[in-house]
Amino acid sequence: MEVILIKDVEKIGKAGSVVKVKEGFARNFLFPHNLAKAATPGSLKQLEKEKQVKSEQYAKVKEESEEIKKRLSGLALTISALTQGEEKLYGSINAHDIAVVLKDEGFLIDKNAIELAEPIKSLGVYEVPVKLHPEVSATVKLWVVKK
Repeated sequence: MEVILIKDVEKIGKAGSVVKVKEGFARNFLFPHNLAKAATPGSLKQLEKEKQVKSEQYAKVKEESEEIKKRLSGLALTISALTQGEEKLYGSINAHDIAVVLKDEGFLIDKNAIELAEPIKSLGVYEVPVKLHPEVSATVKLWVVKK
């Protein structure tokens, strides 16, 4: 029996895929737990439409991310921080701090999209990678200066 998976099922397949399973497994497990639905001609058409809509949305989001990447590439951010001695900071600058500065510049970017290997703990110029989309990432120049 062919079914369309509604949710990911371990060792069977991912959501949205059409898989062949035994009829008893589908009737007794997949259907009652709302993990799958029968693969009828109507449901297959609906699945194709949903896939097309999702791919269009994915392309639109990717295009918007490319535009943001172009705007971010020419951007240089400055963060002033208290220092102890010449180079070492009292605290550290993390992804949240960078997200706040980006928000002040007009970019709504989640702190989880900022890929810092470790917090910044000294003065200097840093290249900070920002993942805007699974296929699009940008680099922002960050200047950490003495307050």
